[in-house]
Amino acid sequence: QVQVVESGGGSVQAGGSLRLSCAASGRTLSLYTMGWFRQAPGQEREFVATIRWSGGHIYYPDSVKGRFTISRDNTKNTVYLQMNSLKPEDTAVYYCAAGGTMTINPRPEDFQYWGQGTQVTVSL
Repeated sequence: QVQVVESGGGSVQAGGSLRLSCAASGRTLSLYTMGWFRQAPGQEREFVATIRWSGGHIYYPDSVKGRFTISRDNTKNTVYLQMNSLKPEDTAVYYCAAGGTMTINPRPEDFQYWGQGTQVTVSL
């Protein structure tokens, strides 16, 4: 089992920045791929970023590429999502996921463990 807990959401004006954190615990974390997804009201959950604990292999969709950065701190068992140049369309609940399959465009069903989500609201 792997447990994940997100933090760091909040409200910000367009053009601002937020950093989300995902603290993970449980089984050998180095074996897992971590990901961030988001879900806006009435929309499907969509991929935001993914990273392997063991090294490299970072992917983003075009919608956030160049603005969002995923990183990890293995000593703290924590994955981060730095979000810059935020836009109103980035407003959503952001979820951290673990136990995924490393692909360039993962689906939610590719991940086994999920956090409760943290709200990000971007206003004009």
